Amino acid sequence: MLDEALTALASAAGAAVATAAGTDAWTAVRERTARLVGRENAPQGQRALERLDQTAAAIESAVPGEAGQTQATVATAWQTRFQDLLEDLEEPDRKAAVEQLQALLDLVRHATGGVVARDGGVAIGGNADLRADRGSVAAVRTGDVTVGNPQPPGPDHV
Repeated sequence: MLDEALTALASAAGAAVATAAGTDAWTAVRERTARLVGRENAPQGQRALERLDQTAAAIESAVPGEAGQTQATVATAWQTRFQDLLEDLEEPDRKAAVEQLQALLDLVRHATGGVVARDGGVAIGGNADLRADRGSVAAVRTGDVTVGNPQPPGPDHV
């Protein structure tokens, strides 16, 4: 069983693969991921390339209303693959794999302007406006947040 840090890394890497599909970074992400998962084993590397191609095809063919769910499904599948890989490696090889996963994250962050969704999150590369009014609730899961005391919405505050 992996510790929380390695599980979080596998999750972030899975999200990064899903985020990169269909972008200019895809070719580099595809190659690095296949090398990492293949671990110098030609059949495993070929199978990883096939899975990566299926990943890109699934994301690119998703209908607009289902694109987010498709991306989340793909991210979870790659998270599981990365977790399995890390669990199966002995310490020296695991350390090298961790470094490769972190480099993969850096590549995707750079290619996407630093925006990568993790753990079921939504990536927003700009401003976000989240509102609740007339007794409704609006929420977003974030990291450390300082919450103030905003004016309640109403006719005078719209």
